[in-house]
Amino acid sequence: MLDTTRPEPLRSPLLDRARDNGVRHGFFTRRGGVSTGIFESLNVGLGSTDSSESVRENRRRVSVAMGVTAEDLVTLHQCHSAEVVTVEEPFPADSRPKADALVTSRPGLALGVLAADCGPVLFADAEAQVIGAAHAGWKGALTGVLENTIAAMERLGARRERVAAVLGPSISQENYEVGPEFIERFVQADGGNARYFRDSGRAGHALFDLNLYTIDRLTRAGVKAEALGRCTYADGDCFFSYRRATHRGEPDYGRQISAICLEVS
Repeated sequence: MLDTTRPEPLRSPLLDRARDNGVRHGFFTRRGGVSTGIFESLNVGLGSTDSSESVRENRRRVSVAMGVTAEDLVTLHQCHSAEVVTVEEPFPADSRPKADALVTSRPGLALGVLAADCGPVLFADAEAQVIGAAHAGWKGALTGVLENTIAAMERLGARRERVAAVLGPSISQENYEVGPEFIERFVQADGGNARYFRDSGRAGHALFDLNLYTIDRLTRAGVKAEALGRCTYADGDCFFSYRRATHRGEPDYGRQISAICLEVS
């Protein structure tokens, strides 16, 4: 049984340095919620087939851990895009904009992104009091969601050389086999992308390093970047994984959340 008492999110040393400036963050695991079965226990996926009551309670627990109201935990209708939303006030759960990143300079709003193998990235310019969160799967990362998030933060007054960006738990290269069309797409976009693939032992297939690719994109964009280095596929006790659920033939899968907020002074 997973712990069903309270969420205990993972934290990044890089982002923890911003805590004195009122920046709070957490990479939540699947622990500390009320869901059961394949969704045990902190599933926050509004689009999953889990009980809506359980998902709402799980989201409430996340909001408490972040020090905000349930209404001020802001998430998106994620669609593997490069679109970024600037958040000035919370929007209802049933009218979430379709996008994959969000930024704000307003204290008291917790920006959250959901993932179950894709890369959740949290951003902060503590001096400018600007934060962001991005859902960076392979498609979003390839098409620029990370760079677009940084640009949106700059429009709110951030400076990229001050931005700290942390990649949370996501699928590791050892567990991310892809086919020839995937490889071709990346190499056609940039021949240098070949370095993110290594042979998987199966003809025409390779193992893709989404973590390194993401960190390199962030570093080239001019921000300070680090990764937690936790694999969602390998650690079933702590994380939901779309690919693991697929390999097991499970009918659905849960989603964990990563969140960041500016505390109200």
